[in-house]
Amino acid sequence: MLRDVALVCLAGGVVGVSFGAIAVAGGLPVWVPVVMSLVVYAGSAQFSAVGVLLAGGGPVAAAATGLLLNTRTAAYGLAVAEHIGRGRLARLVGAHLVTDETVAFTLAQQDPARRRTAFWVSGVGLFATWNACVAAGALAGSALGDTARYGLDAAFPAVLAALVLPALREDAGVRRAALAGAAVALALTPAVPAGVPVLAALAGLLLHGRGRKESGS
Repeated sequence: MLRDVALVCLAGGVVGVSFGAIAVAGGLPVWVPVVMSLVVYAGSAQFSAVGVLLAGGGPVAAAATGLLLNTRTAAYGLAVAEHIGRGRLARLVGAHLVTDETVAFTLAQQDPARRRTAFWVSGVGLFATWNACVAAGALAGSALGDTARYGLDAAFPAVLAALVLPALREDAGVRRAALAGAAVALALTPAVPAGVPVLAALAGLLLHGRGRKESGS
C-alpha cells in the first residue's frame, strides 16, 4: 500500500507543480493557488476555477464551477465516514482529506483497521505533497515572465483533458454527455461572459442521467 500511495503522491505532485506555476504565470498572485490548495484541496475544481479566472470570468462563476465539480465528494464522504474516526476533530480533518484517491485506497482494504490506516496515510500524504508542490510551482511561476513564450495558455485544457480521458474511454454515456456539454459551451462562448459556458456545459449531465434511466428500465 505504501508504494502505491507514494506513486500517487508523485503523480499528484507533478500536477500540483503545474497548477501553481500556470496560475501564477497567468497573472494570479502567488498566494491565490497556495491558499486555494490549502482551503479547497480539490485538483479538478481548482484547475477549473483558476481557468475561469484566467479567461476573464468573475470570482462567482469560478467558485460556482469549482463547487459543482466538487459535489461528488459528498457521496465519497458517506462511503468512508465510518473509517475516518468518531471524534469531532478526526471527522473535521478527515472530511477535508476526502478525495478520489483516498476513497479508492480506503475501500480497497479488507478490514476496518486497515481501511482507517489507508485513509489517513494516503490522505495526509497526498495533502502534504499537493500543497508543497503547488507552493513550489507558484514560486517558480512568478519567475517565468511572459507566459506567451511558453504556450502555457494551452496547459489548462490539456490537464483537464487528461483528467477526464479515463472516464471518457470507459463510459459511452459520459462521452455523449461530454459532447453535448461541449456543444453547449461552444455555442454560448461568443455571446456570454467567460465562465458561463463552463457552467452551461453541465447541462450535458442531463443526457447522461437520462441514458442511465433508460438502460436501467
